[in-house]
Amino acid sequence: MSVFEYVALDEKGRQRKGFVDAPGIAAARQKLREENVYPVEINQAADRKEPSLAGVLKINIWERVSANDVSMFTRQLSTLLGAGMPLVPSLSILMKQAKNPLLKKSLAQIREQVNEGKSLTESMSGFPQIFPPFYLNMVRAGEASGTINLVLERLADFSENQQTLMNKIRSALAYPIIMFFMGSAVIFLLMAFVVPKITGIFADMNQTLPLITIILITISNFLKSFWWLILILLAAGVAAFKYMTTNTEGGKRQWDNAKLKIPVWGQVNRKIAIARFSRTLATLLQSGVPLLSAMEIVRNVVNNIIIGEAISKASKDLEEGKGLSGPLTQSGIFPPLVIEMIAVGEQSGTLERMLNRIATAYETEAQSDIMVMTSLLEPVMILVMGLGVGFIVVSILLPIFEMNQLVR
Repeated sequence: MSVFEYVALDEKGRQRKGFVDAPGIAAARQKLREENVYPVEINQAADRKEPSLAGVLKINIWERVSANDVSMFTRQLSTLLGAGMPLVPSLSILMKQAKNPLLKKSLAQIREQVNEGKSLTESMSGFPQIFPPFYLNMVRAGEASGTINLVLERLADFSENQQTLMNKIRSALAYPIIMFFMGSAVIFLLMAFVVPKITGIFADMNQTLPLITIILITISNFLKSFWWLILILLAAGVAAFKYMTTNTEGGKRQWDNAKLKIPVWGQVNRKIAIARFSRTLATLLQSGVPLLSAMEIVRNVVNNIIIGEAISKASKDLEEGKGLSGPLTQSGIFPPLVIEMIAVGEQSGTLERMLNRIATAYETEAQSDIMVMTSLLEPVMILVMGLGVGFIVVSILLPIFEMNQLVR
Protein backbone atom coordinates (compact mmCIF):
# COMPACT_ATOMS: atom_id res chain seq x y z
CA MET A 1 0.00 0.00 0.00
CA SER A 2 1.42 3.35 -1.11
CA VAL A 3 0.52 6.91 -0.28
CA PHE A 4 -0.44 9.29 -3.10
CA GLU A 5 -0.66 13.05 -2.90
CA TYR A 6 -3.46 14.45 -5.04
CA VAL A 7 -4.93 17.67 -6.36
CA ALA A 8 -8.62 17.25 -7.20
CA LEU A 9 -11.93 19.03 -7.76
CA ASP A 10 -15.09 18.36 -5.80
CA GLU A 11 -18.66 18.42 -7.16
CA LYS A 12 -18.79 22.22 -6.84
CA GLY A 13 -15.53 22.69 -8.73
CA ARG A 14 -13.49 23.64 -5.65
CA GLN A 15 -9.90 22.51 -5.50
CA ARG A 16 -8.93 19.99 -2.85
CA LYS A 17 -5.54 18.64 -1.84
CA GLY A 18 -4.71 15.66 0.29
CA PHE A 19 -3.34 12.14 0.57
CA VAL A 20 -4.86 8.75 -0.17
CA ASP A 21 -3.68 5.17 0.43
CA ALA A 22 -3.97 2.77 -2.51
CA PRO A 23 -2.05 -0.09 -4.20
CA GLY A 24 -1.49 2.02 -7.32
CA ILE A 25 -2.41 5.23 -9.14
CA ALA A 26 -5.42 3.64 -10.87
CA ALA A 27 -6.80 2.43 -7.54
CA ALA A 28 -6.17 5.84 -6.00
CA ARG A 29 -8.15 7.53 -8.81
CA GLN A 30 -11.00 5.05 -8.36
CA LYS A 31 -11.01 5.61 -4.59
CA LEU A 32 -11.23 9.37 -5.04
CA ARG A 33 -14.06 9.07 -7.58
CA GLU A 34 -16.02 6.97 -5.09
CA GLU A 35 -15.76 9.92 -2.73
CA ASN A 36 -17.15 12.21 -5.45
CA VAL A 37 -13.75 13.84 -5.90
CA TYR A 38 -12.26 14.14 -9.38
CA PRO A 39 -8.46 13.98 -9.44
CA VAL A 40 -6.53 16.46 -11.54
CA GLU A 41 -3.04 15.40 -10.50
CA ILE A 42 -1.79 12.38 -8.52
CA ASN A 43 1.81 11.77 -7.46
CA GLN A 44 3.27 9.15 -5.18
CA ALA A 45 4.30 10.68 -1.84
CA ALA A 46 7.66 9.88 -0.27
CA ASP A 47 7.51 6.51 1.38
CA ARG A 48 8.20 6.70 5.10
CA LYS A 49 10.29 3.47 4.85
CA GLU A 50 12.61 4.77 2.15
CA PRO A 51 16.02 3.29 2.96
CA SER A 52 18.22 5.69 1.00
CA LEU A 53 20.43 8.23 2.73
CA ALA A 54 18.61 11.07 0.96
CA GLY A 55 15.28 9.78 2.23
CA VAL A 56 16.56 9.47 5.77
CA LEU A 57 17.96 12.99 5.73
CA LYS A 58 14.72 14.32 4.30
CA ILE A 59 12.63 12.72 7.00
CA ASN A 60 14.95 13.60 9.85
CA ILE A 61 15.71 17.19 8.89
CA TRP A 62 13.08 18.62 6.57
CA GLU A 63 10.00 16.62 7.58
CA ARG A 64 10.23 16.51 11.34
CA VAL A 65 7.04 16.61 13.41
CA SER A 66 7.52 18.80 16.46
CA ALA A 67 6.28 17.94 19.94
CA ASN A 68 3.91 20.91 19.68
CA ASP A 69 2.33 19.44 16.52
CA VAL A 70 1.82 16.07 18.23
CA SER A 71 0.40 17.74 21.34
CA MET A 72 -2.07 19.79 19.29
CA PHE A 73 -3.14 16.72 17.29
CA THR A 74 -3.63 14.74 20.52
CA ARG A 75 -5.71 17.48 22.12
CA GLN A 76 -7.90 17.87 19.03
CA LEU A 77 -8.41 14.11 18.64
CA SER A 78 -9.39 13.87 22.31
CA THR A 79 -11.94 16.66 21.84
CA LEU A 80 -13.49 15.08 18.75
CA LEU A 81 -13.73 11.62 20.31
CA GLY A 82 -15.09 13.09 23.53
CA ALA A 83 -17.83 14.81 21.50
CA GLY A 84 -18.94 11.40 20.17
CA MET A 85 -17.41 11.55 16.71
CA PRO A 86 -16.14 8.19 15.33
CA LEU A 87 -12.41 7.65 15.04
CA VAL A 88 -12.07 7.51 11.23
CA PRO A 89 -13.97 10.79 10.55
CA SER A 90 -11.99 12.43 13.36
CA LEU A 91 -8.72 11.40 11.74
CA SER A 92 -10.00 12.67 8.36
CA ILE A 93 -10.76 16.09 9.83
CA LEU A 94 -7.38 16.35 11.55
CA MET A 95 -5.56 15.15 8.42
CA LYS A 96 -7.17 17.89 6.32
CA GLN A 97 -6.26 20.67 8.73
CA ALA A 98 -2.73 19.43 9.55
CA LYS A 99 -0.10 21.89 8.30
CA ASN A 100 2.95 19.67 8.76
CA PRO A 101 3.49 17.60 5.56
CA LEU A 102 4.89 14.54 7.36
CA LEU A 103 2.08 14.56 9.93
CA LYS A 104 -0.52 14.92 7.14
CA LYS A 105 0.90 11.92 5.24
CA SER A 106 1.17 9.88 8.42
CA LEU A 107 -2.43 10.61 9.43
CA ALA A 108 -3.59 9.57 5.96
CA GLN A 109 -1.97 6.16 6.39
CA ILE A 110 -3.19 5.82 9.99
CA ARG A 111 -6.76 6.63 8.90
CA GLU A 112 -6.64 4.03 6.12
CA GLN A 113 -5.26 1.34 8.44
CA VAL A 114 -7.91 2.08 11.08
CA ASN A 115 -10.55 1.95 8.34
CA GLU A 116 -9.23 -1.51 7.39
CA GLY A 117 -9.86 -2.76 10.93
CA LYS A 118 -6.56 -2.16 12.73
CA SER A 119 -6.48 -0.55 16.15
CA LEU A 120 -5.25 3.01 16.60
CA THR A 121 -2.19 1.73 18.47
CA GLU A 122 -1.25 -0.68 15.68
CA SER A 123 -1.71 2.04 13.07
CA MET A 124 0.42 4.55 14.99
CA SER A 125 3.19 2.03 15.73
CA GLY A 126 4.43 2.36 12.14
CA PHE A 127 5.51 5.93 12.85
CA PRO A 128 7.98 5.74 15.76
CA GLN A 129 9.55 9.08 14.78
CA ILE A 130 6.20 10.74 15.64
CA PHE A 131 4.65 8.51 18.31
CA PRO A 132 7.22 7.14 20.82
CA PRO A 133 6.66 3.98 22.92
CA PHE A 134 5.40 6.08 25.84
CA TYR A 135 2.65 7.52 23.64
CA LEU A 136 1.72 4.14 22.12
CA ASN A 137 1.48 2.38 25.49
CA MET A 138 -0.90 5.01 26.82
CA VAL A 139 -3.08 4.82 23.69
CA ARG A 140 -3.10 1.00 23.98
CA ALA A 141 -4.22 1.25 27.61
CA GLY A 142 -6.92 3.75 26.64
CA GLU A 143 -8.23 1.47 23.89
CA ALA A 144 -8.25 -1.52 26.25
CA SER A 145 -10.16 0.37 28.95
CA GLY A 146 -12.53 2.19 26.58
CA THR A 147 -11.33 5.61 27.79
CA ILE A 148 -9.27 6.63 24.77
CA ASN A 149 -10.48 10.25 24.84
CA LEU A 150 -9.49 10.66 28.52
CA VAL A 151 -6.10 9.06 27.90
CA LEU A 152 -5.47 11.35 24.94
CA GLU A 153 -6.39 14.32 27.11
CA ARG A 154 -3.87 13.22 29.74
CA LEU A 155 -1.28 12.76 27.01
CA ALA A 156 -1.89 16.29 25.74
CA ASP A 157 -1.68 17.69 29.28
CA PHE A 158 1.57 15.82 29.90
CA SER A 159 3.12 16.98 26.63
CA GLU A 160 2.09 20.60 27.21
CA ASN A 161 3.47 20.55 30.77
CA GLN A 162 6.81 19.20 29.55
CA GLN A 163 6.98 21.77 26.76
CA THR A 164 6.14 24.58 29.19
CA LEU A 165 8.91 23.48 31.56
CA MET A 166 11.50 23.24 28.77
CA ASN A 167 10.43 26.58 27.28
CA LYS A 168 10.89 28.27 30.64
CA ILE A 169 14.35 26.74 30.99
CA ARG A 170 15.33 27.79 27.46
CA SER A 171 14.01 31.31 28.03
CA ALA A 172 15.99 31.65 31.24
CA LEU A 173 19.21 30.46 29.58
CA ALA A 174 18.77 32.35 26.30
CA TYR A 175 20.04 35.75 27.49
CA PRO A 176 23.26 34.49 29.18
CA ILE A 177 24.08 32.27 26.19
CA ILE A 178 23.54 35.08 23.67
CA MET A 179 25.54 37.42 25.87
CA PHE A 180 28.41 34.94 26.08
CA PHE A 181 28.67 34.43 22.32
CA MET A 182 28.29 38.13 21.53
CA GLY A 183 30.93 39.07 24.09
CA SER A 184 33.30 36.39 22.84
CA ALA A 185 32.81 37.56 19.25
CA VAL A 186 33.50 41.21 20.18
CA ILE A 187 36.69 40.37 22.07
CA PHE A 188 37.85 38.09 19.24
CA LEU A 189 37.32 40.84 16.65
CA LEU A 190 39.15 43.35 18.82
CA MET A 191 42.10 41.02 19.35
CA ALA A 192 42.33 39.78 15.75
CA PHE A 193 41.67 42.93 13.73
CA VAL A 194 41.65 46.12 15.84
CA VAL A 195 44.51 45.57 18.26
CA PRO A 196 47.14 44.76 15.53
CA LYS A 197 46.52 48.12 13.87
CA ILE A 198 46.95 49.99 17.15
CA THR A 199 49.95 48.03 18.39
CA GLY A 200 51.61 48.37 14.97
CA ILE A 201 52.87 51.80 16.01
CA PHE A 202 55.02 50.14 18.71
CA ALA A 203 57.00 48.16 16.12
CA ASP A 204 58.91 51.25 14.86
CA MET A 205 60.04 52.19 18.36
CA ASN A 206 63.09 50.88 20.10
CA GLN A 207 61.31 51.11 23.42
CA THR A 208 61.05 48.07 25.68
CA LEU A 209 57.39 47.17 25.94
CA PRO A 210 55.70 46.13 29.20
CA LEU A 211 55.10 42.41 29.70
CA ILE A 212 51.32 42.84 29.55
CA THR A 213 51.62 44.52 26.13
CA ILE A 214 53.92 41.77 24.83
CA ILE A 215 51.33 39.18 25.94
CA LEU A 216 48.56 41.12 24.18
CA ILE A 217 50.58 41.41 20.93
CA THR A 218 51.44 37.69 21.03
CA ILE A 219 47.82 36.67 21.51
CA SER A 220 46.67 39.14 18.86
CA ASN A 221 49.19 37.90 16.28
CA PHE A 222 48.24 34.30 16.97
CA LEU A 223 44.51 35.01 16.55
CA LYS A 224 45.13 37.03 13.40
CA SER A 225 47.27 34.31 11.81
CA PHE A 226 45.54 31.16 13.04
CA TRP A 227 41.88 32.13 13.60
CA TRP A 228 40.89 29.48 11.04
CA LEU A 229 42.78 26.83 12.98
CA ILE A 230 40.95 27.81 16.17
CA LEU A 231 37.58 27.49 14.41
CA ILE A 232 38.56 24.08 13.00
CA LEU A 233 39.69 22.85 16.42
CA LEU A 234 36.49 24.12 18.04
CA ALA A 235 34.34 22.42 15.41
CA ALA A 236 36.35 19.20 15.70
CA GLY A 237 36.09 19.31 19.48
CA VAL A 238 32.32 19.79 19.39
CA ALA A 239 31.92 16.99 16.82
CA ALA A 240 34.14 14.61 18.82
CA PHE A 241 32.30 15.43 22.05
CA LYS A 242 28.91 14.85 20.41
CA TYR A 243 30.07 11.58 18.88
CA MET A 244 31.47 10.31 22.18
CA THR A 245 28.36 11.27 24.17
CA THR A 246 25.81 9.94 21.68
CA ASN A 247 27.41 7.00 19.84
CA THR A 248 29.55 5.29 22.47
CA GLU A 249 28.25 3.55 25.57
CA GLY A 250 31.19 4.63 27.72
CA GLY A 251 30.93 8.22 26.60
CA LYS A 252 27.20 8.31 27.29
CA ARG A 253 27.68 6.90 30.76
CA GLN A 254 30.46 9.34 31.67
CA TRP A 255 28.51 12.32 30.35
CA ASP A 256 25.26 11.30 32.10
CA ASN A 257 27.19 10.76 35.32
CA ALA A 258 28.88 14.16 34.93
CA LYS A 259 25.53 15.85 34.33
CA LEU A 260 24.41 14.68 37.78
CA LYS A 261 27.64 15.65 39.57
CA ILE A 262 28.53 19.03 38.04
CA PRO A 263 28.40 21.63 40.85
CA VAL A 264 25.08 23.50 40.98
CA TRP A 265 23.97 22.46 37.47
CA GLY A 266 24.10 18.80 38.48
CA GLN A 267 21.41 19.39 41.11
CA VAL A 268 19.21 21.09 38.53
CA ASN A 269 19.63 18.14 36.13
CA ARG A 270 18.79 15.72 38.91
CA LYS A 271 15.61 17.63 39.80
CA ILE A 272 14.49 17.79 36.17
CA ALA A 273 15.08 14.04 35.77
CA ILE A 274 13.15 13.24 38.98
CA ALA A 275 10.28 15.49 37.88
CA ARG A 276 10.15 13.79 34.47
CA PHE A 277 10.28 10.33 36.08
CA SER A 278 7.47 11.18 38.50
CA ARG A 279 5.22 12.93 35.99
CA THR A 280 5.60 10.22 33.33
CA LEU A 281 5.05 7.35 35.76
CA ALA A 282 1.98 9.05 37.25
CA THR A 283 0.51 9.68 33.79
CA LEU A 284 1.05 6.07 32.73
CA LEU A 285 -0.45 4.64 35.92
CA GLN A 286 -3.46 6.94 35.70
CA SER A 287 -4.04 5.72 32.15
CA GLY A 288 -4.13 2.07 33.22
CA VAL A 289 -0.64 0.96 32.20
CA PRO A 290 0.69 -1.76 34.58
CA LEU A 291 3.45 -0.64 36.94
CA LEU A 292 6.16 -2.92 35.50
CA SER A 293 5.42 -1.83 31.94
CA ALA A 294 5.30 1.79 33.05
CA MET A 295 8.70 1.49 34.73
CA GLU A 296 10.24 0.13 31.52
CA ILE A 297 8.83 3.06 29.55
CA VAL A 298 9.97 5.61 32.13
CA ARG A 299 13.49 4.18 32.03
CA ASN A 300 13.81 5.40 28.46
CA VAL A 301 12.04 8.71 29.06
CA VAL A 302 14.44 10.04 31.73
CA ASN A 303 17.23 10.14 29.12
CA ASN A 304 19.98 9.35 31.60
CA ILE A 305 21.82 6.01 31.76
CA ILE A 306 22.61 6.27 35.49
CA ILE A 307 19.01 6.99 36.49
CA GLY A 308 17.77 4.45 33.93
CA GLU A 309 19.87 1.71 35.58
CA ALA A 310 18.41 2.63 38.97
CA ILE A 311 14.90 2.31 37.53
CA SER A 312 15.78 -1.04 35.94
CA LYS A 313 17.04 -2.32 39.29
CA ALA A 314 13.81 -1.15 40.91
CA SER A 315 11.80 -2.96 38.21
CA LYS A 316 13.59 -6.25 38.93
CA ASP A 317 12.86 -5.88 42.64
CA LEU A 318 9.21 -5.16 41.82
CA GLU A 319 9.03 -8.44 39.92
CA GLU A 320 10.20 -10.18 43.09
CA GLY A 321 7.32 -8.65 45.05
CA LYS A 322 9.13 -5.76 46.71
CA GLY A 323 7.80 -2.21 46.89
CA LEU A 324 8.96 0.69 44.76
CA SER A 325 10.39 2.93 47.47
CA GLY A 326 12.93 0.42 48.80
CA PRO A 327 14.86 -0.21 45.55
CA LEU A 328 14.88 3.51 44.72
CA THR A 329 16.46 4.21 48.12
CA GLN A 330 19.38 1.90 47.33
CA SER A 331 20.23 3.81 44.15
CA GLY A 332 21.29 6.90 46.10
CA ILE A 333 19.92 9.14 43.34
CA PHE A 334 16.45 9.91 44.68
CA PRO A 335 16.31 12.26 47.70
CA PRO A 336 14.76 11.01 50.97
CA LEU A 337 11.73 13.28 50.50
CA VAL A 338 10.90 11.58 47.20
CA ILE A 339 11.34 8.11 48.70
CA GLU A 340 9.10 8.95 51.67
CA MET A 341 6.35 10.38 49.48
CA ILE A 342 6.43 7.30 47.21
CA ALA A 343 6.30 5.01 50.27
CA VAL A 344 3.30 6.91 51.64
CA GLY A 345 1.61 6.71 48.24
CA GLU A 346 2.17 2.93 48.06
CA GLN A 347 0.81 2.38 51.56
CA SER A 348 -2.24 4.60 51.10
CA GLY A 349 -3.02 3.58 47.51
CA THR A 350 -2.46 7.11 46.21
CA LEU A 351 0.81 6.57 44.36
CA GLU A 352 -0.28 8.50 41.25
CA ARG A 353 -1.28 11.54 43.32
CA MET A 354 2.02 11.51 45.22
CA LEU A 355 4.03 11.19 42.03
CA ASN A 356 2.23 14.19 40.56
CA ARG A 357 2.98 16.20 43.71
CA ILE A 358 6.66 15.21 43.50
CA ALA A 359 6.78 16.25 39.85
CA THR A 360 5.15 19.62 40.53
CA ALA A 361 7.46 20.34 43.46
CA TYR A 362 10.65 19.45 41.60
CA GLU A 363 9.62 21.27 38.44
CA THR A 364 9.09 24.40 40.53
CA GLU A 365 12.44 23.92 42.30
CA ALA A 366 14.27 23.39 39.03
CA GLN A 367 12.79 26.55 37.52
CA SER A 368 13.68 28.51 40.66
CA ASP A 369 17.26 27.21 40.66
CA ILE A 370 17.69 28.09 36.99
CA MET A 371 16.40 31.62 37.57
CA VAL A 372 18.88 32.06 40.43
CA MET A 373 21.73 30.68 38.30
CA THR A 374 20.96 32.97 35.38
CA SER A 375 20.64 36.00 37.64
CA LEU A 376 24.13 35.21 38.97
CA LEU A 377 25.56 34.40 35.55
CA GLU A 378 24.75 37.84 34.10
CA PRO A 379 26.96 39.89 36.45
CA VAL A 380 29.71 37.25 36.29
CA MET A 381 29.75 37.39 32.50
CA ILE A 382 29.73 41.19 32.53
CA LEU A 383 32.67 41.11 34.94
CA VAL A 384 34.62 38.64 32.75
CA MET A 385 33.97 40.68 29.63
CA GLY A 386 34.96 43.84 31.47
CA LEU A 387 38.22 42.24 32.57
CA GLY A 388 38.94 41.17 28.99
CA VAL A 389 38.31 44.65 27.58
CA GLY A 390 40.23 46.18 30.50
CA PHE A 391 43.21 43.95 29.75
CA ILE A 392 43.21 45.19 26.13
CA VAL A 393 42.89 48.85 27.11
CA VAL A 394 45.60 48.72 29.79
CA SER A 395 47.96 46.81 27.49
CA ILE A 396 47.62 49.52 24.84
CA LEU A 397 47.69 52.57 27.11
CA LEU A 398 50.56 51.50 29.35
CA PRO A 399 53.36 51.88 26.73
CA ILE A 400 51.80 55.17 25.60
CA PHE A 401 52.02 56.53 29.14
CA GLU A 402 55.64 55.36 29.37
CA MET A 403 56.46 57.20 26.12
CA ASN A 404 54.97 60.38 27.55
CA GLN A 405 57.18 60.03 30.59
CA LEU A 406 60.28 59.67 28.39
CA VAL A 407 59.33 62.76 26.36
CA ARG A 408 59.07 64.80 29.54
